[in-house]
Amino acid sequence: MRIAPAVVWGLVSRGGAFWGGPEANRVNSGYGPRATRFLDTGFRQYDGTGPPKPGPRGLKGYCADNMIDFLFAPLEYNFMVRALVGSVLVGVMCPLLGAYVVTRNLAFIGDALAHAVLPGMVLGFMMGINPALAAVPTGVSVAMLVRVLGRRAGLSSDTVIGILFASMFALGLMMMSLSTTITVDVEDLLLGQILAISSTGIYISLAITGLVILGLFVFHHLLLFTSFDPVGSQVIGMRTHVVDYVLLVLLALVIVIGIQAAGVVLVMAMLVIPAATAYLLAGRFVNIMLTAAALGTAASVTGLYLSFHFNLPAGPAMTLVATGVFLLVATFRRRVFA
Repeated sequence: MRIAPAVVWGLVSRGGAFWGGPEANRVNSGYGPRATRFLDTGFRQYDGTGPPKPGPRGLKGYCADNMIDFLFAPLEYNFMVRALVGSVLVGVMCPLLGAYVVTRNLAFIGDALAHAVLPGMVLGFMMGINPALAAVPTGVSVAMLVRVLGRRAGLSSDTVIGILFASMFALGLMMMSLSTTITVDVEDLLLGQILAISSTGIYISLAITGLVILGLFVFHHLLLFTSFDPVGSQVIGMRTHVVDYVLLVLLALVIVIGIQAAGVVLVMAMLVIPAATAYLLAGRFVNIMLTAAALGTAASVTGLYLSFHFNLPAGPAMTLVATGVFLLVATFRRRVFA
């Protein structure tokens, strides 16, 4: 981040430590490169008569240079590059599938699946493998159980989801309390830790993203038909339960990606809020999906940058940015796309 003029002037007024003198080398080692670039672009060389004076580019150059630092300074760190890639994946995939979730009124199932994969993640930590990789079969199994138990027991989906949500989450917490090898904090699992995502996690997320995109490409028309006209799809003989299984499996895969960024508690926000915002802006379903993906990506990246520059938790920052956009759109509602 840039050094403000007042800071530069304060260093100058303390015996010339910034510009020279006995402490010049020590101070310049910490501030030199950035401060020198600051003076070259926005302010003239200090002449000893007062604070630095505006140079050829002046305040505009100073602000532009600060904006460049705001955007590119985080990318100097490898963990931020990985976090940015992960955030983009979350921002694209969660809202894309969230459009179907909002259409089918399945927002609660996203929260339930996010909590239900906790035992798989804990098992991954205990076995020393990537938790995202271990959470995939757990999420898919729970998603299938929602449909199977609903049909076999004659219970509504909400009831089955509530049972699995509570029992699987309790099992995950029990496993964490009994394990002596897990060093990860429970808060990191609940709120997400995108800054700690590894290269392996990125590769897993990319592979899952490819599978989800392929699934949406193949089953989009069937998902769309069953979402808007479930009765009509049954009348024409369509196997709606198969389509439901496909949607639940894709949803479980996307949630595994989202948990790494937003955590168990907040993953539903990235799944639902951008899609709900897109519903206020667009009319056609394809436009809703594309708008939701754009809004989700913007919220994820913006939240990540805010977390870096202002020392905020990334997951809650992404969620609050998405919520702020939703409130603005809901307040000044106007259809942008037909």
